[in-house]
Amino acid sequence: MREAHRRHMNNQDSKIKVDRTAIADEVRSLYKETQKNPQQLALDAGNEDSSNIHTSTRQPSCSCINAAHTAALCKQEASQKVEIRSLNHDQLTYALTSMGEPAFRVKQIEAWLWQKNARSFDDMTNLSKKLRLQLKEKFALYSPALVSKQVSQDGSRKYLLRFQDGVMAECVGMPTKNKLAICVSTQAGCAIGCVFCATGKAGLTRSLTGYEIYEQALFIQDDFQMRVASAVLMGQGEPLTNYNASIFALKMMNSASGLGVGARHLTISTCGILPNIIKFSHEKEQFTLAVSLHSAVQSTRDYLMPGVKRFNLQHLHDTMNLYVEATGRRPTYEYALIKGVNDTDEELAALCDFCAGTLAHVNLIQLNKIDDSPFLPTSEKRAEHFVKTLKRFGVEATIRHSRGADIDAACGQLKQKVVGKKRI
Repeated sequence: MREAHRRHMNNQDSKIKVDRTAIADEVRSLYKETQKNPQQLALDAGNEDSSNIHTSTRQPSCSCINAAHTAALCKQEASQKVEIRSLNHDQLTYALTSMGEPAFRVKQIEAWLWQKNARSFDDMTNLSKKLRLQLKEKFALYSPALVSKQVSQDGSRKYLLRFQDGVMAECVGMPTKNKLAICVSTQAGCAIGCVFCATGKAGLTRSLTGYEIYEQALFIQDDFQMRVASAVLMGQGEPLTNYNASIFALKMMNSASGLGVGARHLTISTCGILPNIIKFSHEKEQFTLAVSLHSAVQSTRDYLMPGVKRFNLQHLHDTMNLYVEATGRRPTYEYALIKGVNDTDEELAALCDFCAGTLAHVNLIQLNKIDDSPFLPTSEKRAEHFVKTLKRFGVEATIRHSRGADIDAACGQLKQKVVGKKRI
């Protein structure tokens, strides 16, 4: 099989034989450009609506703030009240000290916002009535509204949440004994357009803010009355085209002032936005990375994932090596097995060649069915053959069994769907 693939590498679907150092330099130069103009990268990488990158998408702790800007925010008219969760720690501190409040009030309010999930200022019972009234006059405090909730036979729950501007997104909670895993969305819709994904078919409405991503975690935790043990940013959207907001949410989930989830139990998923994979490798926290691969044959991957055509497989391969060198962490490749499309011997040979000799784990998923799709999942026997063959080439691989498929809550199935007059 491996020799057959060597011959295959010579045709137009092959990975181009180039100088690895040159590729690494090219990807690094892309990263340098993103540092100069990160907003343009967002637009180039996935048509992100950069106007939705909110103040809250900055890191939870900042060394300094623009006091004049914060003061201007606080003086906006009531009809344009600033969402209080959009203020970072230093901005909230400035706002409260300007109101004559002691510094310890900041910690109290942040606990209500990021841990206790206060839905109104009246919930903040350890604050004086006067302060609660002042906060209500100066700031807004919105919480997502539940549009629909579905419960799977396996105990998973899918939620459709509506945000303040009417935009909606889905998230999922998956309990296992006394542990709760969650999957949250980073965008309403997605611009990548993967042909087998319900979210991709719907297109992109807008990116979510950092606190809108984080609020999904609080909502699920409150509904289950269980502490979140792990989280994946693997719902609707491409997290790395909404980089700042996604990182903010991860850091708040990890923070002792937030959910307090260990960094290695927090995963960000991407279709392969290469400059931001390199950027992600420089984050100090030990978050984990999952890359949606789905094919190691260029023409097949271009067909399945048209939104990342510009990032070819050779560049992805070398970028992932740079990621491993920088972090020492093992990334995961997600691979949805589609009958007759990416489960052939040729596709398997290409996958073995792509992964062999690298520090990676392949997560095989039998495709989850979506409405009006011509694609079917491969058989369990074929999936097991992939695992055995990959292991023969020294590549760690497992079959991931989806949760919540009966309520369209599994990977690739998230999409606001209307049945009759009821949205589900």
